[in-house]
Amino acid sequence: MNLEQNKTNAIAFYKMAYEGQPKKAIELYVGHEYIQHNPDVADGLQGFIDYFDRMQNEYPNKSIAFVRCIAEGNLVALHTHQTWPGNDQYVTMDFFRFDKNGKICEHWDAIQQIPKTAANPNTMY
Repeated sequence: MNLEQNKTNAIAFYKMAYEGQPKKAIELYVGHEYIQHNPDVADGLQGFIDYFDRMQNEYPNKSIAFVRCIAEGNLVALHTHQTWPGNDQYVTMDFFRFDKNGKICEHWDAIQQIPKTAANPNTMY
């Protein structure tokens, strides 16, 4: 496994899909299957494309920043900061599994909205 290449590919894949090109992201970075664990997204390649096409149509002005990227074995973890319309902000942690050919084949995530106030002065990222 090429950890640095997997990290680069995970970021490029997520950024491309998030910014409105999920079909191209699938073509470039995903293998023959895509196992989805997010309950809001249908399983498989087409489920991924449909979800991100819908998000781009409904929220074209959203943005994403990649705060951390960690790789181990065949997994890459991304820690992101997302800003959506109305200044709604979210922290996500996404995990991607890569197959033996270096293609993404599985995804898990956790999403938390950044509250307006916090009990401490530390950021969530």
